[in-house]
Amino acid sequence: MKRFGLLLLSTVLVFAAVACGDDDDGDDGGDVTSGATNEATAGGATEPASTEPVTLRLGYFANVTHAQPQVGLARGTYEENLGDNVTLETQTFNAGPDVITAIFAGELDASYIGPNPAINGFVQSDGEAIRIIAGATSGGARLIVRPEANITTAADFANKKIASPQLGNTQDVALRAWLGENGLNAVEQGGNVQVLPTANADQLTLFQNGEIDGAWSPEPWATRLEQEAGGVEFLNEADLWPDGKFVTTHLIVRTEFLEEHPDVVEDLLRAHVETTEWINANPVEAKTLVNASIEEITSKPLAQAVIDAAWENIEITDDPVASSLYKSAEDAAEIGFLDENPDLSTIYVLEPLNAILRELGLPEVTS
Repeated sequence: MKRFGLLLLSTVLVFAAVACGDDDDGDDGGDVTSGATNEATAGGATEPASTEPVTLRLGYFANVTHAQPQVGLARGTYEENLGDNVTLETQTFNAGPDVITAIFAGELDASYIGPNPAINGFVQSDGEAIRIIAGATSGGARLIVRPEANITTAADFANKKIASPQLGNTQDVALRAWLGENGLNAVEQGGNVQVLPTANADQLTLFQNGEIDGAWSPEPWATRLEQEAGGVEFLNEADLWPDGKFVTTHLIVRTEFLEEHPDVVEDLLRAHVETTEWINANPVEAKTLVNASIEEITSKPLAQAVIDAAWENIEITDDPVASSLYKSAEDAAEIGFLDENPDLSTIYVLEPLNAILRELGLPEVTS
């Protein structure tokens, strides 16, 4: 941990050195600042950032909650910000644990991912493998039930079959924690609710066939359960969080890559922030680009009514909503998915993001 602390300190110092050559109205006695040219000044001379060839391997999912990479790649924003010396390679994933496996193997440098896989990766690596560097999406998870299941109160979930996307994933933890808070538990936790980790596409089929009574699902699957399987919303997870905000997707980076290429990470963040701003200013065009990406990756686009409804339940944001991550970790420990409530004090590295946000006159985020 002492060695890791020195490495993390060196990373912060690199970003600070990069900032020294730039004018910044937000300088506040040690705050990190950032400039578009990535220049450092030493002894009166200006030295450009390294032009050494670098490959950045970026992961994401074909999902509406991973809008930034899909929109930014389609518009060329990532390639433009990364520059000629950076080769961007992208890979799509279906599940967060696969992302963490790729990062552990040194096969992936950064990825958009949900909170609980990021927590697991951080804990499994003793806090060394990954860092969260930005938020991406808040919201977009709901508990949908079949009308025929006659579920109108929390108590009605007793002896019912409720699906989640994957054992230990973000929605699975949220479901089990919510059951516990309402005097119920999954069978594995000594209760009588059958929680069935099931891929989202399979949830839809089981729901239509009456083989499950409900599902805690992310968008757009929650909307598809409503529109294609006749489900009704029992709970919007946003109602459980302060101001309705909770992290669904954030951007992580392999710690070693951050230490070796802080300038590339800064440029990646700049592309991310620019894309976030563009999406929020152009939601109609953004939905079109996301759906085109989903079609390219999965060979089937979402129905327009589905993506329109799902979009209303998410917020595209740079804020990682850190408080919700800490609560998710507490919940995972409470239900036995983690041995203890982990120390996540070093999981966030937000100084580079905040430098860009200050430069653009945008609100900073906190951990």
